[in-house]
Amino acid sequence: MSARALRRTNRIQAPATVAHADWSVDPSKRWVARATRLSSGDYAAMAPEPVSDLDDFFDRMTAASGSGETAFIGFDYPLGVPATYAEAAGIEHFPSALLRFGRGRWKDFYSPADTKQQISHRRPFYPNKAGGTRHRDLTDALGVADIDQLRRFCDLPTDLRFAASPLFWTLGGQQVGKAAISGWRDLIAPARRSNTGLRLWPFDGALADLLARPGTVVAETYPGEIYSHLRLRVGTANRSKRNQAHRRDDAEPLLAWAAENQVALSAALTADIRDGFGAGADGEDRFDATVGLFGMLNVVLGHRAPGDPNDPVQRDIEGWILGLDPDHIQRRLV
Repeated sequence: MSARALRRTNRIQAPATVAHADWSVDPSKRWVARATRLSSGDYAAMAPEPVSDLDDFFDRMTAASGSGETAFIGFDYPLGVPATYAEAAGIEHFPSALLRFGRGRWKDFYSPADTKQQISHRRPFYPNKAGGTRHRDLTDALGVADIDQLRRFCDLPTDLRFAASPLFWTLGGQQVGKAAISGWRDLIAPARRSNTGLRLWPFDGALADLLARPGTVVAETYPGEIYSHLRLRVGTANRSKRNQAHRRDDAEPLLAWAAENQVALSAALTADIRDGFGAGADGEDRFDATVGLFGMLNVVLGHRAPGDPNDPVQRDIEGWILGLDPDHIQRRLV
């Protein structure tokens, strides 16, 4: 069945723009890959570009979509907080709390604690720097038994990948805390305050409903989750996205996926994929930006369910990773 036929049978309305940003606290490592809907209904994807200025990022994405259209944008950092933390901190709705973080009683929220004594529910990120720090410092200060209780349900390991790093831990190559701080403080919260048309999935509704209305829809993605959706070898044993040769080995499945789904690739993107996105330090970032885009298109084209959560805890507080099947999650032992 063609991509166009799939979209006719799929209840998700195809947005004019689909974009995925690979995020970092370092602005030079932020890349966005974008696809636009053609008059035929198929998509054309372009090579990743620097995210650049944050002040007009959403305006640029909306303008690229056109008047009365929808832009669907994914970010590879958490959107939501762990339920155990939220209960202790008095948070009942993540988007509402997001507007308070960094202000008033929450003014220190985005400042990672220097010492374990500084950790609190209103200053939960830790540590500010390496040296004698432990997960136990964080769990003790936030009153939980183990680090898994500071993971959201969608962060737990699945039968296809390891657990995601806990939100509030800010140390090590796999940590997501600093990216979340940057993304929430510098992009999502300001846009949410000034732009009532910015909708956050799944907090503001089911994906199909959100994409059916003009404006901008934001979702959380996880390239480490998408690798298996696209049948890539990166992320499996001894295969790293940081290795150009390993990225290059996944060129054929990426190109085959695009061809099968009538996603036209620019010459620059095709060259990037075949080359493993180059030998530079930004190769892994541009690779993940592209993988994330293909994963989002996989949902838009109807090949994978978005994963709209039924549980109000995930809908209101923890959020969800786009395309994650909850049946694959390895549940907590009670």
